[in-house]
Amino acid sequence: MPPDPSAGPEEQPFAERYATDEGWSFGTLSVHAGQEPDELTGAVAAPIYQTSTFAQDGIGRPRDGWEYARTGNPTRRRLERAVAALEGGEQGIAFSSGAAATAMLAELALPGDEVVIGDDVYGGTYRLFEQVLRPKGIIARYVDLSADPANVRAALSPRTRLVWFETPTNPLLKLVDIAAIADAIAPHHGADGQRPLLVVDNTFASPAVQRPLDHGADIVFHSATKYLGGHSDTVNGIVVTSRPAVAERLRFLQNAIGAVPGPFDCFLVLRGLRTLALRAERHATNAAAIAVLLAGRDDIELVHYPGLRTGRHAHPQAAIAARQMRGAGGMVSFIPRAGGPHGRTGRERAIAICESTRLFTLAESLGGVESLIELPAEMTHASVAGSMLAVDPALIRLSCGIEDAADLLADLSAALDRA
Repeated sequence: MPPDPSAGPEEQPFAERYATDEGWSFGTLSVHAGQEPDELTGAVAAPIYQTSTFAQDGIGRPRDGWEYARTGNPTRRRLERAVAALEGGEQGIAFSSGAAATAMLAELALPGDEVVIGDDVYGGTYRLFEQVLRPKGIIARYVDLSADPANVRAALSPRTRLVWFETPTNPLLKLVDIAAIADAIAPHHGADGQRPLLVVDNTFASPAVQRPLDHGADIVFHSATKYLGGHSDTVNGIVVTSRPAVAERLRFLQNAIGAVPGPFDCFLVLRGLRTLALRAERHATNAAAIAVLLAGRDDIELVHYPGLRTGRHAHPQAAIAARQMRGAGGMVSFIPRAGGPHGRTGRERAIAICESTRLFTLAESLGGVESLIELPAEMTHASVAGSMLAVDPALIRLSCGIEDAADLLADLSAALDRA
């Protein structure tokens, strides 16, 4: 029974008091969603239920529904509730990694189905659809959904089960108008005569920057390893939806296949969520400063950043960023020009830059408090080499952390000058 909003705090059950929706701002919600004090002890940090099973009160009478940790865990449930609240959705389902979340969502498609996918995605997503699912009869069609949302219509068929994309994309930071895609597919009858489900990977933005469900998406998911966790100390994935049938199916798959996160990993993401709003602001501030620096240099061929609205490197979908996002996020990618003090090719300069920064750590992943630099063609996107999704070999991707902007600018400038 829902709590009585007219009752004072002392009249409401302990847990319900803290679960009541107060219409809080995102910054407040990020601190408190899923973080109500422990009802047994009052602990203000989420308890870590490091257990594999739960004592039952009798045959068919599990205590409060807890049976076995693969099926459910109280720490994991807190994380699922928290991210669902931050995304404005009804149900969250946590998985052992972003890749596991991707794989479980792909299980919604059946042999003979088709999936329309944006033409710039994480290399692991492409690898899954091409090397694992295509041999099983699930066909992926890659379409540029950023240039014109109407492009999706030409790719739809009576077998389309899902429409799937990232925004911003990885690594080119293209933007897709979520509402326009939702409108474009609304009248279509795909697999089983149903409208295709709209799936948005929100990893590059996080709910602090963008909430796809608000714009018509059916499902939003994250590699929670990245901005949600925010400290590069855990691997986790999470899906959020307000469609009960989808949530029920994903929970079944989660239990049947077993791609579940451990309670300590869930705790680490919960801890990270409490500073998400603050971190997102600093990530974006630093990324904007880095983008302006790069855009002002003659030795840079191309800069990708949604916050650049004017000049030679202005983002072609900057208007979408202004309408759909709160800020432009913390990711930047760019291509250095050939030349430099050593007369190198663009790729040679890119490698030299990646290998000579001191604050930007050469590493895969993103979204942590520390700044990272990588060469996607050789690292995160090696699996798309030779395909229509192949990445320019000189492209550099930056994940701008929360260090002092002046130090990051000096570090990158020195690396560029040396290259």
